[in-house]
Amino acid sequence: MEKRTMTREKKNLLFVVNTLGRAGAETALLELLRQLDSQKYELFLYVILGQGEMIGELPPHVNLLNSSFSSQSVLTKQGKRLMAGTILRCFFRNGGFVSKLGSVLKNLRIMKRKGRIQTDKLLWRMLSDGSQRFPMRFDMAVAYLEGASAYYTAEHVNADRKCAFVHIDYEGAGYTREMDQGCWERFDQIFTVSDEVRTHFLAVYPEYASKTDTFQNLIDQETVRRRAEEKGGFQDPYSGMRILTVGRLTYQKAYDIAIDAMKILKDSGYRARWYVLGEGDQRSMLEKKIAAAGLEEDFILLGAVSNPFPYYAQADLYIHATRFEGKSIAIQEAQILGCAVIASDCNGNREQVVDGVDGILCGLTPRAVADSAAMLLRDEEKRKRLGQAASEKKTAQKEELEKLLRFL
Repeated sequence: MEKRTMTREKKNLLFVVNTLGRAGAETALLELLRQLDSQKYELFLYVILGQGEMIGELPPHVNLLNSSFSSQSVLTKQGKRLMAGTILRCFFRNGGFVSKLGSVLKNLRIMKRKGRIQTDKLLWRMLSDGSQRFPMRFDMAVAYLEGASAYYTAEHVNADRKCAFVHIDYEGAGYTREMDQGCWERFDQIFTVSDEVRTHFLAVYPEYASKTDTFQNLIDQETVRRRAEEKGGFQDPYSGMRILTVGRLTYQKAYDIAIDAMKILKDSGYRARWYVLGEGDQRSMLEKKIAAAGLEEDFILLGAVSNPFPYYAQADLYIHATRFEGKSIAIQEAQILGCAVIASDCNGNREQVVDGVDGILCGLTPRAVADSAAMLLRDEEKRKRLGQAASEKKTAQKEELEKLLRFL
């Protein structure tokens, strides 16, 4: 993308994100960039890993600062090879190889103590320190995700003001004060995407309460509804009930529990098929579990798609049974399109679904998920009532932008 010369007639805003893959936070970022007035603001984007399949949806008025960029998802084989090359270059770029390696080893020790190794978080600090640097000074720099983008913006960006976004249950996602190394002190404002995310972030960093506020994800409801009417959606001739889940194939999304729940439904005689839109590093493991359960025709991994909205519109039921959340874009999209939603009763989800009013909250066990699904599969009237109530919920409006722009 052609870069423009920075001007002083406009305020210069830099946004930093880890990847531009097809996920909730990245979708929300693109909508935020679309809504910012290009007549008032010169917008810049830097993507730490320099890749992501949503690059084609970047608004034309946004300047991409990466010297090179790949549209390959970090979840594909080719994308993983490209990412490995980026990681290797970051180890040696900008010097400090020994300190970068030390950071990785330190984080590994922390994760071993907690009993959960997360490869991405092992590398965030090293990727931050080894990424491109830019000499220009910005009026405001925004780290739109936790991890590398927050570390990079805090330590390697010249800006008059710095803001950061937190999209997830911070501690539940595996972040620690030891990993962060004081990065949040360097931000003037921290935004969380929900009140519950704020509560959990402040449980780790209570000293930052005065500079932490909520900023709801921006969603254009009319665009969602319009795109739901486009061609696409389910291609199989199945005539039974369709269950849908949208989300990456990761530990957080608890598909292992969903598969067991589908097994219970099938064994109980329900004629239903569960579809998943998304890609991730657990695909191979999930495929083996699906096969072992004899659910090859009942639990279908469709992969990531560019337009998920026709699937929502055609589904009979949307299930979002996750271990933890920040604020789910997928739940919001399902609600806009009038889906009856079942969500696990966990951080984030319970802030989006009012149990028995516009959806169902359930425990995160195969039996609890299956029982909730069975109840709604049997009761068409209740599905319609919950879906109608969900479609009437209000989403964040442009007034949210003022929370960000007032810091200019």
